[in-house]
Amino acid sequence: MTETELAALIVDCGGVLDDPGWGAEGDGTPEGLSPLAHEVRRLRTSGVAVALLSNGDSVPEELARAGLFDSVVLSGEVGMSKPDPAVYRYTARLLGVPPRRCVFLDDLGGNVAAAVDTGMVGILHREVERTREELAVLFGLEESS
Repeated sequence: MTETELAALIVDCGGVLDDPGWGAEGDGTPEGLSPLAHEVRRLRTSGVAVALLSNGDSVPEELARAGLFDSVVLSGEVGMSKPDPAVYRYTARLLGVPPRRCVFLDDLGGNVAAAVDTGMVGILHREVERTREELAVLFGLEESS
C-alpha cells in the first residue's frame, strides 16, 4: 500500500448503516444487517480499517455484535460531534491513518463537507447501490452482488 492509497472508512450509523435499500424486504442480510453494514464487513475483511463515528449515544445491538468496527466514536463519550473538524481528525488518529487516507460516509451533506475540509474523501449517501459502487471504486474492490 502506498502512502496515498485509501486505507480507512469512517462511517455514520443512522441513515447509512440502517438503510435497507429501495424496495428492500426483510432485514437485508441473513444475519439481519443492512446491505451497507454487510459492505462495511466486506471492506474490513479486505484490510480496510473501519470506524463508526456517530453523534448518537450508542451503537445498535446488531452492529455491536457484528464486529464491524476497529473503533467506535460516540460524540457524547468524546465531547466532540460532527461537523467539528476535531472529531474527524480524532477518529482518523484512532485508526492510525492520516485523514487524507480516509473515506467518510454520511447521509448529511454538512458532515461530509466538514470531513472533506479535513482532507478526507467524502461520500454523501443517498442510495444503497450507488454508495456500494463508490466504496468499491475508492477501495479498488470488485463490486459485490
